[in-house]
Amino acid sequence: MTQLTRRAAVLSAICSLGGCSAISSLNAASEPLDTYDLRPVAGPKSGRRTTRTLLVAKPQASAPLTSDRILVKPDAVSITYLPEARWSDELPDLVQSVLVQSISGTGRLGYVGRSDAGPIPDKAMLVRIDAFEVAALQDSMFEARVVMDMTIINDSDQRVVGSRQFSQTRAVSSDTPQQIVIVFQEILNDLLPDISDWSIRLV
Repeated sequence: MTQLTRRAAVLSAICSLGGCSAISSLNAASEPLDTYDLRPVAGPKSGRRTTRTLLVAKPQASAPLTSDRILVKPDAVSITYLPEARWSDELPDLVQSVLVQSISGTGRLGYVGRSDAGPIPDKAMLVRIDAFEVAALQDSMFEARVVMDMTIINDSDQRVVGSRQFSQTRAVSSDTPQQIVIVFQEILNDLLPDISDWSIRLV
């Protein structure tokens, strides 16, 4: 019996034991997912300017959000992920990158970077992602929801300078990945300039 014939016999035996569905699942899991990114949105370029430095910490998030998958809540207590779609990075890393680029893009601070690199900062931004999800509503409707808590602290003494929650919910016209990501970007288009301006005023 040749190697190919032996392999076919093994696969046949597995299928007879109900293993074909498992093999099918493994094959499906290896298929590449469509990848989506989020764009930074610079805040106002006019306003207070300073040579001070700000480092943005990697956001904290619950375990379901610490993933590169797009979170979906079919009901109040269930969690799943959008099939055939993923973020370009794990969500906390992606949000950190977008925040750094958005605040830096104003040109109003001496330096903006991640907390794991760069100079000793004057201020640090702590971020907690409380929601970054799509919720299923009644009548086959959907909504995207983003909730982030921001805290600015002095690096030298860890004193809290200010805290604020930024949140927005928007309806989604369909459950296709592309439309969902478009709505997430529209939410960030509103939130990121406000976050940038607020943080710069506290640095």
